Amino acid sequence: MRVIGLLFSLALPAQAWEFTPGLPCRLSHETPEAQIELTYDPIQPLYTITITRALPWPDAPVFAMRFDGPRAIGIGTDRHKLHEGGTALTVIDTGFGNVLDGLEFNHTALAMAGDAQVSFPLEGAAEPVAAFRACEGAPLAS
Repeated sequence: MRVIGLLFSLALPAQAWEFTPGLPCRLSHETPEAQIELTYDPIQPLYTITITRALPWPDAPVFAMRFDGPRAIGIGTDRHKLHEGGTALTVIDTGFGNVLDGLEFNHTALAMAGDAQVSFPLEGAAEPVAAFRACEGAPLAS
């Protein structure tokens, strides 16, 4: 019985929001539909957000995210890039305050490009997002 439970747990994607300190710092979450990963490199300093799904994203002029909840917000950009055969969409910027606010203080995030969209539940995201905000990278070796 334990082996069957272990096999099921290995077959399912991680459902928790995860913060990984380092250089760069990383915040990630995976659903059956898609994976979202944010990085922050304090040396550059640059933020990235990459959303990967099984099907390619359309070549759309604008990428947008909508955050629904008590501090609802919508954001958009035309500075996104497609890679990995179009299945990954990435935005790079020097500031992600609105994205981090959206992730930390709301219930759901909806990523949209053209007619494609993916939704991410934000339950359990607040603490890992707060840790990501405080990230200063890996300590320097002495």
